[in-house]
Amino acid sequence: MLISARTTRPATDADVTREVPRYFARRAALEQPPATLTVSDAVALGIAGSFGSRTPSGQLLGRFATGGLVDSDALREAARFEQGFATPEGHAALRCLVLWVDGQVHERRSLAQA
Repeated sequence: MLISARTTRPATDADVTREVPRYFARRAALEQPPATLTVSDAVALGIAGSFGSRTPSGQLLGRFATGGLVDSDALREAARFEQGFATPEGHAALRCLVLWVDGQVHERRSLAQA
């Protein structure tokens, strides 16, 4: 499924650094957090932009970060690949991106069924 963010302006690194722990605190407070509980589109773009590079996964993340339309499975795979090389904080941020992708897919499938 092709997805993109609803904004083209990524969050700053400082915004991402603040939002990631808040997001996990919100998820932890819920027994069964809904798939639609995700970071904002701007934060998703900011996370992707932080991991943009010349590698194939980095190029995909960079394309998404600049407002590009990408395949949800490919974006999820790229984020998971980059988790293997990230700091603990980066790993957590990339997990937020994976969950954002899952939320987008869930939302679009729900709209398509309605």
